[in-house]
Amino acid sequence: MPLIEPKSPYKPPLWLRNGHINTFYPYFFRKRIQHKYTRIRYTTPDQDFFDVDWLHVNNSKKIAILIHGLEGSSDSQYIMGTTHALSQNGYNIAAFNFRSCSGEMNIQPALYHSGWTKDLHQLIGMIENDYEELFICGFSLGGNVVMKYISDGIYDMITKIKAVIGVSVPCDLKAGSIKIKHLKNHFYENKFLETLLAKMKIKQQQFPEVADFSKISKVKTLWDFDEYFTAPIHGFTNAEDYYDKSNSLQFLDNVTLPALIINARDDSFLPSSSYPYKQAASSKNLYLMTPQHGGHVGFTTFGTSYYWVENEILNFFESISQS
Repeated sequence: MPLIEPKSPYKPPLWLRNGHINTFYPYFFRKRIQHKYTRIRYTTPDQDFFDVDWLHVNNSKKIAILIHGLEGSSDSQYIMGTTHALSQNGYNIAAFNFRSCSGEMNIQPALYHSGWTKDLHQLIGMIENDYEELFICGFSLGGNVVMKYISDGIYDMITKIKAVIGVSVPCDLKAGSIKIKHLKNHFYENKFLETLLAKMKIKQQQFPEVADFSKISKVKTLWDFDEYFTAPIHGFTNAEDYYDKSNSLQFLDNVTLPALIINARDDSFLPSSSYPYKQAASSKNLYLMTPQHGGHVGFTTFGTSYYWVENEILNFFESISQS
C-alpha cells in the first residue's frame, strides 16, 4: 500500500514542532492514566517467566496486545494511554512486559532484545481460543518485535490476528544504533544504559560466566552494550550479527496481514532507512504513516481524550475489525 494519510493530521502547537520536545514532554509530564490491571505470570519452556497486565472489557471478544519499548513496561505512558483509548472502545487489553521489565529480574540469563518474539508467540498461543479477534501494537523496540514476528516466517500466523501496528519503529537496527550515538541523542542513550547496566550487574551475580562483565565500565554507547552483552547472552556473534538477524526491515516484503507503521519524520532515533516507503509502496498489506511531527513515541496532544497516535491506532484497528 502507498503512504496513507491520517483521518486527522497531527498539528501540534509550535513549541511541540521539535522532535526532542515532543519526545520529552509525555515522558516527564503526561499524567499516567491508572488502570485496574490484573497481573498474570506466564512460565516459559526454559523455566523463566514474563508478566502480562490484563484489563478486561465485559462481553468483548477482541483483545489488543500492547508491547513496550526498550526498558519500558506496562506502566509506560504510551501503554497507559493506548490502554485507555482501546479499552473504552471494546478491546480487552494484554499489556505485555518483556522479561526483567515488570519490576522483578527474570530467572535465566536471556532477558529480551529487539528480535525477541518467542514470548509473544507463547502468549498468543495460550490466549487465542479465548478471543475471536487479536490485534497487536508495539512501540519503538516493541514495534520492531511485532513487525518481525509477523514477517520473518519463524512462526505461522493464526487467522485470528487481524492487524498489527508499530509506532516509532527502529526497523533498521544497525543504522539506528549508529544514529543514537549522535550528540543530540546523548540523553536518551544514557537513560537506556543506566537501567541496562544495572541489570547486567544483577546478571553478573546470577550468571558470571555468560558474558565478560568486566566490560561494564567500558560501555559508552548502546552499540557497546549490544556488542558486550546483548550478543553473547542471546547467542549472537557480535552486535552486527544481532542487528542483521533481528531487524524487521529485511522481512517487511513478507507481511501477509494488515500492518501499519507510524514513524514521525522528526524522530531523532530513526535513520532514513527506518522509513520503509519502498516496501509499503509495493505491498498489499503494509501501510506507512509518516507525520511531519511527533518525535519518538511522543505525539503530545491537548484538549482531547486520547493522544493523536492513540486515535490512529484505534481507527486502524476499527477499520479491520469485524465486530
